[in-house]
Amino acid sequence: MAMLPNPLPTLADDPTARVLGLDLPPGRLVDTTVDGPWHEPLLWYGDDPALPGTWDRLLPARRAGGLHPVLIGGAHGPHEWELCPQRVSYPGDHDAEEVLAEYWESFAADEPDTDGGWPGLAPGSTFPEDPDRLAAETADALSGGQGGHGLKGARPALVRARRSADIPAAIGWSGPLNHENDVARLCSVLRSWEDRFGIRVVGLSSDRLVLSVAAPPTTTADAEALAAEHLAFCPDNVRQGPGHGAYARLLPGARVWTFWWD
Repeated sequence: MAMLPNPLPTLADDPTARVLGLDLPPGRLVDTTVDGPWHEPLLWYGDDPALPGTWDRLLPARRAGGLHPVLIGGAHGPHEWELCPQRVSYPGDHDAEEVLAEYWESFAADEPDTDGGWPGLAPGSTFPEDPDRLAAETADALSGGQGGHGLKGARPALVRARRSADIPAAIGWSGPLNHENDVARLCSVLRSWEDRFGIRVVGLSSDRLVLSVAAPPTTTADAEALAAEHLAFCPDNVRQGPGHGAYARLLPGARVWTFWWD
């Protein structure tokens, strides 16, 4: 499937993106990958930490040029990450449930507090809040250091992608490398969560993924089903945390999901 035209190269001569009707703060274009410079910029990355209102300032870039906002956290910027876009497939070529079931068989089937077999996808629901509005509110809170999700001092970024769920694949993010070499498979799950729970990719660091959630589960049964998906998606999150049963009890009403791969 053909990709959207990439407006990022125009920022080299138009750093504030006025041609797109924007007024970007100072920043840089990143094309650095593990195999040398990419043939076009992978993202725009701000020079200074995001402030309340920065997300709203960037959001029009999605409508103007298919550029999705995201916060970049951690001690190292994306030009120092091991980005590998050439090794990434297309998220739409993968089925989310098939991907999760495969992860489950490989990483989660023997986990305590589970019944062994893949339980299937958790049900979604209608969104009580607008996912984009919640993402902006979440970004403002997290950039201010609230919640301990590793995004204090994070800088704003823009990534050309079809949808928010595709951001990791669009830049060839290698955060989950020890779990999955092709992050597009994980993005297929993010697409499914986008449809069922209204998630948005709000933050990335070299090994951490932070999502806003418009419609988290509200019942114990739905939370337990979703916890199985999280366990398959990111085993380290659960195994090196509270364990499956306790993890499920954290999910009802949770507006932010954070994943970390060892």
